[in-house]
Amino acid sequence: MSYQNGQLANGRWFQLTLVEQMANIGSEVIRAISWRKKGDRVYSRLAFERTLELLDLTVADPQHKSRLKEICRVREVLCDYFAGDNEYKSTDKQWEKYFYAFNWAARKNY
Repeated sequence: MSYQNGQLANGRWFQLTLVEQMANIGSEVIRAISWRKKGDRVYSRLAFERTLELLDLTVADPQHKSRLKEICRVREVLCDYFAGDNEYKSTDKQWEKYFYAFNWAARKNY
């Protein structure tokens, strides 16, 4: 598989904590939402693809075996929101709020 961010795929991603990983994933989600609001579907799609890439790396991270259910559910609902019919009725605000907590926690540790 070809990754948009090869450095992360080569092991750097696995050095981050789950909170840091989720904060980075959240940054891509926020980018996807922002580009969609601006009407740029191409950049929004690219940000969403990076989101999926990072989520897949997180799922592959052996330190998160006990948290796979939530990580996979986040991936499922994000796919529904950005590429599906939004059966879960997600909103931009809900995603921003969900990922804001990870960003806050990741920054607090620095």
